[in-house]
Amino acid sequence: MNYDDFKAIVLERRSVRNFTEQAVSTEDIREIIDCARYAPSDTNSQTWKFVAIRNTDKIKHIEQLTWDQLHSRAADAEQKGLSREARLLVKSFGPYATAFSDAPVLIICLATPYASKFRDRIFDPIQLVEEHVWAEEGIKSSCLASQNLMLAAHARGLATCPMTGPVLLAQDQIRAYLDIPEECQINMVIALGHPKERPGKLARKEIDDILQIID
Repeated sequence: MNYDDFKAIVLERRSVRNFTEQAVSTEDIREIIDCARYAPSDTNSQTWKFVAIRNTDKIKHIEQLTWDQLHSRAADAEQKGLSREARLLVKSFGPYATAFSDAPVLIICLATPYASKFRDRIFDPIQLVEEHVWAEEGIKSSCLASQNLMLAAHARGLATCPMTGPVLLAQDQIRAYLDIPEECQINMVIALGHPKERPGKLARKEIDDILQIID
């Protein structure tokens, strides 16, 4: 692949929220996870796991768990006198947080604890950092794998939409429902399917606004 082909994949990927009813094959899922697992990670710790849900009833149940928490948070806001914010949470943020509901596949992206010989032999004995930092290290690498996954899906003619809303709202409920081990963090969920539409390109910050070169 030349650079232009690769750049086209990166620039043409979109976050898609409307999918056709066409099923996503096991081969497709395995192929994009194969690409995900070749992401770089801190000392090759590979701090990621993925749960691919194709059962539409289970996907709908996760949607309902998210809505339940949305309404609960909105009710709390109402009691604090934040009626406007409560309405916005449900009406504006709600549809974004549950945009996975009609996807044929929902991928739960997990971050596993950072573990390596460096941590065992050096970092932990000298108490290099506090315990919570290792959880953050797992998330960083898991995000890299998730990006690989989404680019691979686009290259195979599929579409994705990454979402953290369900995690912010209903991580505990989703964890219990799917029996996810306590040591695994739910990093994000990714809707996966065949696109019904192709959203337009959104504005991006200019290179000069985000880049500093120090010679």
